[in-house]
Amino acid sequence: MAFRGWSAEALEFYEGLEADNSKTYWTANKTTYERKVLAPMTELLAELEPEFGTGKIFRPNRDVRFSADKSPYKTAMGAVLEHGGYLQLSATGLAAGSGMWMMAADQLERYRRAVADDGTGGALEKIIAEIERQRIEVSGHDAVKTAPRGYPRDHPRIDLLRNKGLVAWKQWPVAAWLGTATAKRRVVDFLHTTRPLRDWLDRHVGSSTMPAPER
Repeated sequence: MAFRGWSAEALEFYEGLEADNSKTYWTANKTTYERKVLAPMTELLAELEPEFGTGKIFRPNRDVRFSADKSPYKTAMGAVLEHGGYLQLSATGLAAGSGMWMMAADQLERYRRAVADDGTGGALEKIIAEIERQRIEVSGHDAVKTAPRGYPRDHPRIDLLRNKGLVAWKQWPVAAWLGTATAKRRVVDFLHTTRPLRDWLDRHVGSSTMPAPER
């Protein structure tokens, strides 16, 4: 089926889950989740796949083993795209993200070298400025409080150097268009607008070559 957005029932499902995050609520409303939340996201990812790659929807259950919050279910649906991009639906509306949320040590080293360089770092500043001109937020994640070791505190791009992640993010509040195919157009526009940031990160940071930690 073609993607036609999310109905009010999808948002009401998450409103109810925020009020009653329990297995009882989930079981009673599982059909609504599958038909009104999961099915549209699956349809959207299928339509995005030819350009943005395979999508993966995160499981709705929370991992509470090491968390003080033992609420069993996530109050938002998240999905990632193979070629870069993150989508999220919740009671507050639709959101999209792109970038690198948490860099591994080898990625962070390459990122900081590229930011410090006047050529590649200056190019990143221009990319960010153009994205923000389109009313999309670009922000760092988990920034250190001072200059990273080996970099001067008065570096002209010190704010970028302090980041351990860099992400473009757009949040759309609930509106009538969310229940139409316009939701897809907004996601596609976001991914096109933020592609230069993804390309810069792919070119100058790339994937981590460090071994995954043992579980």
